[in-house]
Amino acid sequence: MTYWAGAARIAAVAASIVLLSPALVAPPAAALSSSRNPQQNPPQRPQQDSRQEPRRHPARDLRWGDCAGVDDPALRCAEVTVPLDHRHPRGRTITIAISRLPATDPGRRRGVLLTTGGGPGGPGVPLPSSLAPLLSPEVRARYDLIGFDIRFVERSTPIGCGQAVEEPGGYRVRTASPGSFPADAAEARAYARDCVRASGWALPHATTANAARDMDIIRAALGEEKISYLGGSYAGMLGAVYAALFPGRVDRFVLDSPVNPDIAWRPYELDRTPAFEAGTAAFAAWTAGRDAVYGLGGTAREVTDAVAGLIRRAATAPIVVAGHAWTSGELGTLLVAGIYDERSFGLVAAAFADIAAGREPFVPFPVRPLPPVGVPGVPADNHTATNMAYRCGDGPWPRDLRDYQRDLDSYSARYPLFGPANANITPCAFWPRIADEPVRLPAGRTPGVLVTAALRDVAAPVASSRAVAAGIPGSRLVTIDAHTHAPYPAFGDACLNGQVDAFLTIGTLPPADVAC
Repeated sequence: MTYWAGAARIAAVAASIVLLSPALVAPPAAALSSSRNPQQNPPQRPQQDSRQEPRRHPARDLRWGDCAGVDDPALRCAEVTVPLDHRHPRGRTITIAISRLPATDPGRRRGVLLTTGGGPGGPGVPLPSSLAPLLSPEVRARYDLIGFDIRFVERSTPIGCGQAVEEPGGYRVRTASPGSFPADAAEARAYARDCVRASGWALPHATTANAARDMDIIRAALGEEKISYLGGSYAGMLGAVYAALFPGRVDRFVLDSPVNPDIAWRPYELDRTPAFEAGTAAFAAWTAGRDAVYGLGGTAREVTDAVAGLIRRAATAPIVVAGHAWTSGELGTLLVAGIYDERSFGLVAAAFADIAAGREPFVPFPVRPLPPVGVPGVPADNHTATNMAYRCGDGPWPRDLRDYQRDLDSYSARYPLFGPANANITPCAFWPRIADEPVRLPAGRTPGVLVTAALRDVAAPVASSRAVAAGIPGSRLVTIDAHTHAPYPAFGDACLNGQVDAFLTIGTLPPADVAC
């Protein structure tokens, strides 16, 4: 799903799309039926990891040095060795890249605050540098900020699926059109085959549960008995899974707009389709109210038709503007930027207006993930491949193609903008079987965590945050009435930020949920 990042937040909209991009706009499809929940025979739900306790490594054993591709001399990096397969800790190993930005007041330091990118597939090593200026001085004084790339992302034993370029937004999706399902299924099967050919050794081990087990080895390598954690979007889900597996290692966890692991990933994609339609309606209404500025239409329907028309036109042939050929996928990713955050409405409306008029648009973020500068050996499609590997690995996904066809018919009829993409078949239908069991909530022995969310979040609807807060007993939920994603700390809401800062510095959860 997206990067979770704490950068200024038109950039954060970019960060949001870069690995939590959903669907592309498509014309309506037909028919109405339902295949609501593809999960059959759900696995048992382990509450604590039974694998061997990682050996504690004194922090001095880590070899800290410069961080590849990061222009911040204060940020230092190291590598931690972890098992490829945690069931066989003495077998093949991989390396996980970590970074550290020390607490600003060693006398008040209380521990480490881990963070990583969303997506799955977003890098986490650079995050301490971008996050630090946004955190309160009290939080910075108390914690070393520890970033890490989850297994198979960028600096952490990266993988690819043999593709020459990243998908727009780092998220592979195909929008169905009438009669396209057989071709879509064949393309999905071929992509899965390419992934197995390129990275088959890694795919069975690309799961959120394994990323959480890697986190615990990071904890041990740092010499910490417990860790605190700040993760947004997919990284929030990773934090919830860690809490379920290692409840005794949890200190102060902040899960910002987390994906609910109980419905990852097929039900989650279907469940959030109405939110994408609602987000588009809000963007279109805002833009229509400024028709004199953008010229995309004086009603929400006219704006929606204008934007969807451009995307359909690009599906026939890319729209060439100022030397760049805009594909339908790239325009769909641009639209997602507009519906993820209310503060990006104007920027994205202006970009669509420029493209419609044949002018070069101002788009201050990459519509396709860029390769990390100064980090050798990262495959050209690393973000897309890792996103797909985790989503397929966390499963389960239907194997019967008729399930996808039924979903596609149903969701396309009810949600004509995003249903044809969100409900369409994916390579996960043909993915290798994964031995690891998904970790589900409740996490009964975990200390309460703080969950934060925006009520009009499109990327991770607030129901997901509510479910995670309810699934970890003793937790509290802090919400803001805003149209944004992963609001802490970059959205700048004083109430929400204050609640998080108090929890991280004092350690006390609010007595009840808070509606800011």
